[in-house]
Amino acid sequence: MPASGSKAAAIAARLSAVGLSVRVEEHADRTSVEAELPDSLSVESWREVLEAVAEADRFGLLAASVNGRTLWAAVVKKEVPTTGDVGGPGRQR
Repeated sequence: MPASGSKAAAIAARLSAVGLSVRVEEHADRTSVEAELPDSLSVESWREVLEAVAEADRFGLLAASVNGRTLWAAVVKKEVPTTGDVGGPGRQR
């Protein structure tokens, strides 16, 4: 599993431990975690949710009257250049 997938899985596990139903999806450029939020969460649960998503590269909350509230977090995949690409084009060895 790529590092982004491992990090996203850890975030998802923490959100699940709070009692949220979590979805994890792999994309070409990121791994995303989404969870539907209930109408009310205890202060302790909110604290844990915020600490969990703070580990992501980006996170946010979508609120709509139709779908309720969806918490999302994204962990960006970082490609490590191969040895031949270090230094950019024209500097390959």
